[in-house]
Amino acid sequence: MLNTDHWAYQYPTLAVSGQLKSQAEDFQVTEILGYEPIGEGEHIYLWVEKTGLNTAYLAEQIAKFCQQPLRNVTYAGRKDKHAYTQQWFSVHVPGKASFAWDLFDEPGAKILKSIRHNKKLRTGVLKGNRFNITLRHLTSNIGIEQRLQQISQTGVPNYYGSQRFGDTRYDPRGGNLVLAEKMVQGETIKNRNKRSMAISALRSWLFNQMLDNRLKQGRLDKPIRGDVMQLAGSNSFFCCDDIDPTTLDRLSEQDIYLSAPLWGEGELASQFDALTLEREVAEQYSTITSTLASLGLKQERRAVQLFPQNMQWSIIDDTLNIAFSLPSGTFATSVLREVLDTYQHRETVQL
Repeated sequence: MLNTDHWAYQYPTLAVSGQLKSQAEDFQVTEILGYEPIGEGEHIYLWVEKTGLNTAYLAEQIAKFCQQPLRNVTYAGRKDKHAYTQQWFSVHVPGKASFAWDLFDEPGAKILKSIRHNKKLRTGVLKGNRFNITLRHLTSNIGIEQRLQQISQTGVPNYYGSQRFGDTRYDPRGGNLVLAEKMVQGETIKNRNKRSMAISALRSWLFNQMLDNRLKQGRLDKPIRGDVMQLAGSNSFFCCDDIDPTTLDRLSEQDIYLSAPLWGEGELASQFDALTLEREVAEQYSTITSTLASLGLKQERRAVQLFPQNMQWSIIDDTLNIAFSLPSGTFATSVLREVLDTYQHRETVQL
């Protein structure tokens, strides 16, 4: 069984808990696109504010409003349903067709801005996201200030967050992991969207296992011979045959990051001691690695540390407000888990 409750923490856990997402406005996410639409082209970019809606559903409503196929509506990333979010969508509309966006009427959504661009908005193109999160009903605030200071300086493990593994209301491991188990056991998942989520959950789970193993061995931030370094702000990486002072300086300056594998077909990029370390985990889960390789995924890498940027926080009575920016593809919940134990009311848990 693929469990998610055993992954190690970087810091000693604090005896503090608090409520996450008491209301949608307590979890605010704003996308950072990283480039400006040029104002002309076949793609209409929409800057959309939404509350209580999931991204895929809203894409469907935009497609209906424009009378376009759903494939013509894209977004850079999915955002939580029970949250206040501002994110980009794009609609591919060849020619000079225009729409009265002020007439778009979907409860919980508002189109704030539209602008044309010459390229499609693709999944994963975001530079990052800005989070503003309020946690209520803290059982204590002892140690929180010091912990946030620590995180701002030395980061957190770059685990995939609980959202990746799906709905936990009926199974604490998450519904996507249950599907992933069935897939590993040879069951065919016919629904394309569910199959995609199961594959993503399985690959993410194995990455978290790799990270967990490294953390437990005291190697989260300590390079070893043959480690694979990922360039900051890029998917490019290289193998480091030897750990010299220049490499240590680049790691300290966050110009490069230590990485672990996102499993797929092909050979691991690591060598020497790092290869041994990664093979230890891979050999424990050979059925999972063979499943992922059979799906046509290629070997990729992901940084093992996450460094929140522009962190700000305040603690008033039993309420913590915290804001920070993260790179695309990383999880705010992976930051929060190192601060306190969060819980949600059952009705606010996301599908």
